[in-house]
Amino acid sequence: MAKRETVAGGEERAVVVTGGGTGIGRATARAFHEDGARVLVVGRSAETLRETADGYAGIRCLTADVRAPEAAEEIVSAALREFGRIDILVNNAAVTGFASLDALDRASVEAQLCTNLVGPLFLTQCALDALEATRGTVVNVSSAGSLGRRAWPENSVYGMAKAALDFLTRTWAVELAPRGIRCVGIAPGVVDTGVGVRAGMPAEAYEGFLTQMAGRIPAGRVGRPEDIAWWIVRLTRPAGAYANGTVLAVDGALSVT
Repeated sequence: MAKRETVAGGEERAVVVTGGGTGIGRATARAFHEDGARVLVVGRSAETLRETADGYAGIRCLTADVRAPEAAEEIVSAALREFGRIDILVNNAAVTGFASLDALDRASVEAQLCTNLVGPLFLTQCALDALEATRGTVVNVSSAGSLGRRAWPENSVYGMAKAALDFLTRTWAVELAPRGIRCVGIAPGVVDTGVGVRAGMPAEAYEGFLTQMAGRIPAGRVGRPEDIAWWIVRLTRPAGAYANGTVLAVDGALSVT
């Protein structure tokens, strides 16, 4: 059993992870639990959330869609009801869709923007008082594919939303510093989360994509969800408090090739 890390007053840290039913969100929730925190995982599928929490007594589940107008209040209220505090908010929920400009449809664009950008914005806004009370940290999970001057054909809306999320990370770090709240970003590279299959890519094509990318990545492999979770946990520890407004690429050096 993990040694329970406590904060002032002897309480255990409380963490909210959106998109916690699969991939990076699942690995992050479990990593925080193993680091001694209590965790609320949020997602649209009760079944996958239960799988995340299975065997982890300190993980609680909330079925909610961050796109919904009422979701922010629902998530914050649930965390405060369960734990009485919020120390860390991990904005991880995301959806993608593969299409060139001439094939984009409004429903797909709105779903991506609401999940990847608008949802995190209003959830963070709703959590501000709770985060200020704990001098907490916001982690925005973006993407190394949207960094710098890189293009991303047929994934433009996802990349656009993630680039905007990086801008919010920098801006919130400055805006919220007087309230004692940090904001940092993690930009994962190619990570085997199954997201391509969930977005409609055939399983064989997705495996082929991962194999192709492994040959291009200097590290010689694609990432695992645990690779990203490790960094999220460490950036939010008290010892990491001087990091603020930064977006850390964790991508096996692909973005610098």
